Amino acid sequence: MNPDNESKKSLLMSFTLKKRVIGIDYGTKRIGVAKSDPLQLFAQPVGTFDRAGLFKLLEEMMQLDEIDKVIVGYPLSGNGEKNAMTDVIDRFLEELREAFPQLALDTVDEYHSSRDARQILIASGKSRKVRQEKGRLDSAAACVMLSQYLESRNRYP
Repeated sequence: MNPDNESKKSLLMSFTLKKRVIGIDYGTKRIGVAKSDPLQLFAQPVGTFDRAGLFKLLEEMMQLDEIDKVIVGYPLSGNGEKNAMTDVIDRFLEELREAFPQLALDTVDEYHSSRDARQILIASGKSRKVRQEKGRLDSAAACVMLSQYLESRNRYP
């Protein structure tokens, strides 16, 4: 092999496909879901689900061996303290661990994720009517959280 082929091979090996990271923005009405690309570089919205729909989605992805990890937004106040929603998320995490014991779970601070998602939707030029569709903000918030998580991991290998 010539040196150019060696460097191409090395470059390709550095882009090894991985399993996906799933981001969950849990809400009492809807659950926003996002997933990473196979290189774990970018986040894309999957949609919004009720609890049963989310568990079905996770089960299907587990059967296809697509999931590396699931991150769940953890609601803390601006000064890092727990609040009423934190207890709800703790119970949800217990349910996830019980239903999917083999699944790697982690939490990430979701402070401002909905606000940031709203700003992204506004900047995208979507009409107010489209932005207010049920679930659009939830899946966008999951995308924001997952993007931040992926960026922090890729910055510090």
